[in-house]
Amino acid sequence: MWDVVARRVAKRAAKRDAKAWAVLTGQGVVMLSLVAGLLAFVGNGKSVQVVVDGQSNTVQTFGGTVAEVLRTANVTVTANDDVYPALAAAVDDGAAIQVNKAAAIEVELNGAETVVHTTGETVGELVTDLGVARDSDISAPAETPLVTLSSTLSISTPKTVTLAVDGKDRRIETTGNTVADLLTEAKVTLGDEDRVSVPVHSSLVTGMGLKVTRVETGKKVTETESIDFPSTEQEFAELLIGERGVVQVGVAGERTRVFTVTVIDGKETSREKVSDKVTREPVEEIVAVGTREEEPEPEPEEEKAPEVEAAAEAAPPVEIETPAHAPAAVVAGGGAWDALAECESGGNWSINTGNGYYGGLQFSASSWLGAGGGKYAPLPHQASRAEQIATAEVLKQNGGWGHWPSCSSKLGLR
Repeated sequence: MWDVVARRVAKRAAKRDAKAWAVLTGQGVVMLSLVAGLLAFVGNGKSVQVVVDGQSNTVQTFGGTVAEVLRTANVTVTANDDVYPALAAAVDDGAAIQVNKAAAIEVELNGAETVVHTTGETVGELVTDLGVARDSDISAPAETPLVTLSSTLSISTPKTVTLAVDGKDRRIETTGNTVADLLTEAKVTLGDEDRVSVPVHSSLVTGMGLKVTRVETGKKVTETESIDFPSTEQEFAELLIGERGVVQVGVAGERTRVFTVTVIDGKETSREKVSDKVTREPVEEIVAVGTREEEPEPEPEEEKAPEVEAAAEAAPPVEIETPAHAPAAVVAGGGAWDALAECESGGNWSINTGNGYYGGLQFSASSWLGAGGGKYAPLPHQASRAEQIATAEVLKQNGGWGHWPSCSSKLGLR
């Protein structure tokens, strides 16, 4: 019995020892794994230099790529930042990573406001990043550091546009941003009714064509038109058949019309009549037409005795219709004419003897009308002394004193 008990005790002890060994063996394996992992971990560690916007920092990391190293260094980058090497590139111990953070700059480019992200440090570098022309109109010098900008950076790029105005086409290169800027630069002033083919607030782009149309409405235009004068004939027994003369000079009348017109680019496109009236009535022309038949020449008279002829010459002319005449007016050169009238008619400017000659200077009706005397009176004796002298001056210009052959010789005028 005791043997059985002893064997059972021994067997249990053996089992207990086997379990203890197994435990010790497992713990040893775990310890070996931990030591191996630690050795591997320590062996993969790196020292990497990270430079952000010129600020350098050494980072101890086990990351295998640039992105992992930056995460370890708590450096966040965006798509606008410059990172070298690339984020996916592998990193070795002692490597250097360069990060240039992009700055957000408020820019007004050709009138449009936007935010530009750039890693450049100066205005010139920003302009280069944008790819705009160097001769653009920029609100700050190229060497200005971006960090010192206190307001929006304005950039206007050069644009070539065509402007048609006042009948001329002009090709203009401008850094203006809007149509209004261009018109100001070109010194084009718009009238209240002028039209521009593109709204003045529109942005300019290269190749754009603009037209300014000049419009003027309500412009007053006055036009005059001549009105023909009527002409009538009157029979005059004092004139021989076939003789004609103007008794009253005709004067054309005048009609005045007023319009309001619309003018586009200097050309009238429409008009509206405002008024239409006769501003001067025509004066009728009156033409004298002779009706008197020419009398046959008288038979030659017997020669009178000298004393009879002298008596006849001394006798004053017989007057017919001798209305009282006004005192003689002073007329230039009137002395000679008065002397001639004294010889011709005894100085009676209103005389009509019935012999076909009239007035102080004894005009024939045809001579009177031919020299323009009809504008004063139909016949000479009905005109004033001054009017008769004025007409005689006209007659004298064609034929001289020969129109009064006898008296002008006696007076020594020719």
